[in-house]
Amino acid sequence: MLTYFIADLHLTQERSDITDCFLSFLHHEAPKAEKLYILGDFFEYWIGDDDDNPFVLNIANELKALADTGTKIFFIVGNRDFLIGKKYAKKAGMTLLPDTQVIDLYGTPTLIMHGDSLCTRDLQYQKFRKKSRSWWWQFIIKSLPLKTRRKMASNYREKAEARGPSQDQEIMDVTPSEVVKELEQVNSQLMIHGHTHRPAVHQLQANGKAATRIVLGDWYEQGAWLKVSEDGFELLNQAFQP
Repeated sequence: MLTYFIADLHLTQERSDITDCFLSFLHHEAPKAEKLYILGDFFEYWIGDDDDNPFVLNIANELKALADTGTKIFFIVGNRDFLIGKKYAKKAGMTLLPDTQVIDLYGTPTLIMHGDSLCTRDLQYQKFRKKSRSWWWQFIIKSLPLKTRRKMASNYREKAEARGPSQDQEIMDVTPSEVVKELEQVNSQLMIHGHTHRPAVHQLQANGKAATRIVLGDWYEQGAWLKVSEDGFELLNQAFQP
């Protein structure tokens, strides 16, 4: 039995290389897995489940086809696609999970999440996160015309590209004490998350003993996933096709 984890694909119709790599993964790798966990930022942005863009509908159809073969798909929203709801999840054959979830990973209680909540030193983002996850803010945004939401998403992307990468990468990474806090709250020794785009396996101490934090890779330059079986785990990559 296999379980796969992916995150931070940032799918958008403007990046066909990422989409092609994901579809290759979906057709050739994912069917081998009993379960597929998508840990947020699956899309570059999400304006609502009523989006009738053929691109997002095709992705839903592709995921549903995988689910119909027997692979169970689970989804945790990220900071880019936190507006994904039950309507789209149903189309895609996915089960939505809360922001943090403990799963039984071959006998090991494992805490999974997107990872943005761990970056507590990024005060500006955490302030926005708190507001944007509130029911009233989401109600207001979803009530806007689809055309307006598309324009807002386009403007956000343009501003983000103009700013370029953050100069202070330290605050963009997780706060170590927050990692320990989250693990100890659920009495777990294994955490899997994305968000930081820094794939690695970190060893730490939590609950008075050794613990592990696995960070998933992003898909900006290559495909990336975590493969877990009863025998262990492995971070894997797939190059984009020319």
